[in-house]
Amino acid sequence: MGTTRSSARMALRYGVGLAAAASLALSMAVAPPVAQQPPPNPTKEDLAKDNKLFLTLARKSLKWDLPTEPSKIVGPLHYVGTAGLASYLFATKEGHILFNTGMPDSGPLIVESIRKLGFDAKDIKILINGHGHSDHAGAFAYFKKLTGAQVAIMEPDVAMVEDGGKSDFHCGHDWQIMGQPPIKVDRILRDGDTVRLGEVLLVAHNTPGHTRGATTWETTLVDNGRAYKVVWPDGGGFNPGYRIGKEPMSYPGINADYRRTHHFHEMLRPDIFLGAHAEWFDYEQKRERAKTMGVQAWVDPDEYRQFVAKQKRAFEDEVDLEMGVKK
Repeated sequence: MGTTRSSARMALRYGVGLAAAASLALSMAVAPPVAQQPPPNPTKEDLAKDNKLFLTLARKSLKWDLPTEPSKIVGPLHYVGTAGLASYLFATKEGHILFNTGMPDSGPLIVESIRKLGFDAKDIKILINGHGHSDHAGAFAYFKKLTGAQVAIMEPDVAMVEDGGKSDFHCGHDWQIMGQPPIKVDRILRDGDTVRLGEVLLVAHNTPGHTRGATTWETTLVDNGRAYKVVWPDGGGFNPGYRIGKEPMSYPGINADYRRTHHFHEMLRPDIFLGAHAEWFDYEQKRERAKTMGVQAWVDPDEYRQFVAKQKRAFEDEVDLEMGVKK
């Protein structure tokens, strides 16, 4: 079980895809009644065809629905997500920005984490995310109702946020399972746009692949007189069922999009690397180290370079597999 758990975490850490991590974690799931048991050794194709299976396994084995201790990271930035799905609060002098909202029912867990840090969720003024899938945009509607905050989304993902996931190129056909409550987008972002509130200025980069509107965010935050560049890479991972190397592809141009996204990520040089999944950057370990090390516990440029390299390698391996390249 320990080996399976480690393998599942590695898959999600490097963004190979939610379904890949769920597949590796299968043996960790509680066995359902015999009539509902999944295939004994499910392939990525099995999971791509059964979204309910892959979502159930991921939520359980990767702790998407479990609370975890929130933490300050650097300056006004705090982690307020679940044990598996990362959400961030920028607590500025003019109100808060919430970045990623987890699953549709993650809202109360995030509100409680915000409260534990001494803030009020009703002070949230802006809602943003990395991409429009339900594990990151699921609770937009919850927070919109709670706060009335402005929802700002990269243009290619606007439709899937507003229609609850129906227009997603991969999961749209199964939106009843993979989607989320629809929400009206207040501000449409385009590549290079900025989001500003108080002392925080975030730059949004459209890095398509995982979704067409996947967004890599970067900012510079000051803590104790020192500036730190912080980056959230997005768009470089793929799920089983994506076709990224051979026609017909998941959407026209997806292969070129992935290559541009990986190249863009390679050009970034953050001090602090964060992401949409807590496993990507070892949140719990860094949080514990930060109790004695402070901000320095989060600083690890090499970890970012390794993450980007692993995502790129996984992409190239998948393309070779689709093209029938022998190794």
